Amino acid sequence: MIADSSHPIVLFDGVCNLCNSSVRFILTYNRKKNLHFSPLQSAKGQEILKNLNWNNKTMDSLIFIEDNQVFIKSEAAFKISSHLAYPWKVVYHFRHLPKRFCDWCYDRIAQNRYSWFGKKQFCMIPKEEWKDRFI
Repeated sequence: MIADSSHPIVLFDGVCNLCNSSVRFILTYNRKKNLHFSPLQSAKGQEILKNLNWNNKTMDSLIFIEDNQVFIKSEAAFKISSHLAYPWKVVYHFRHLPKRFCDWCYDRIAQNRYSWFGKKQFCMIPKEEWKDRFI
């Protein structure tokens, strides 16, 4: 399954507390309910990565797939924000900041996410009302 424009996919680190909190936030503010999710560690997440010929073996980036295009790091976060309700949609306008700077900030958070926010033993189990949004 490659994401089309009506059903983009967010791949995330399923054991990261920051990532799980971010997914819950996105689920809450994605009023169109068009975003779908999969933990990077899941079988489906791994299948999607394989179909994309994803060579990066580390799980240190959020991955956003829309219209058969893959976005990572800050670019993925900005693209996701464009699908959120106001005022959170405004974050998308920060995409005009220098990419090097945005990715540098993203990398600092990604490198420290487990020590700052913690890590779970297992991927999160979504609420009943969100289960149809997970692939």
